[in-house]
Amino acid sequence: MLETERLRLRRWTEDDLRPFAEMNADPVVMEFFPRTLTRGESDGLVERIEAGFEAHGFGLWAVVVRESGELVGLAGLNRVGFEAHFTPAVEVGWRLARAAWGKGYATEAGRAALAFGFDRVGLTEIVSFTTAANRRSRAVMERLGMTYDPAEDFEHPSLPPDHPQRRHVLYRVGKS
Repeated sequence: MLETERLRLRRWTEDDLRPFAEMNADPVVMEFFPRTLTRGESDGLVERIEAGFEAHGFGLWAVVVRESGELVGLAGLNRVGFEAHFTPAVEVGWRLARAAWGKGYATEAGRAALAFGFDRVGLTEIVSFTTAANRRSRAVMERLGMTYDPAEDFEHPSLPPDHPQRRHVLYRVGKS
């Protein structure tokens, strides 16, 4: 478990499944993902996340507001699961419920995840990527001190060639 000033990043519990599924079913939250998720797909995602913790010692934590105990999303580290010019790699990522937007939670959780990756896992570089149009996530990447080089833009191999979100931008940050 990681703690920041306002957040707790922890492993997933059964009580997290319903609010996480509601978040993943929100078309605004999922605007820059291929589609919303059903309850079963959302639950399956949590199962895969937990398996990643067991296999690698890190993953995408449940993000909870310390003061209220409310689950507001996920954030953490994930091994990139496809081949690209920058893989193998570990990415920092986040997804927050709409009510949690604009409060700095993604940046706060992202900083904690980066520190964990560099200081506890021993990574020397961490990446992040999103569809080119996702300005909110790109702003978080920039606040985290990540750098962007347009020459590293790529076509996400998990999306069909004609998919409007196939073009992705890549950000990087090294251990300082």
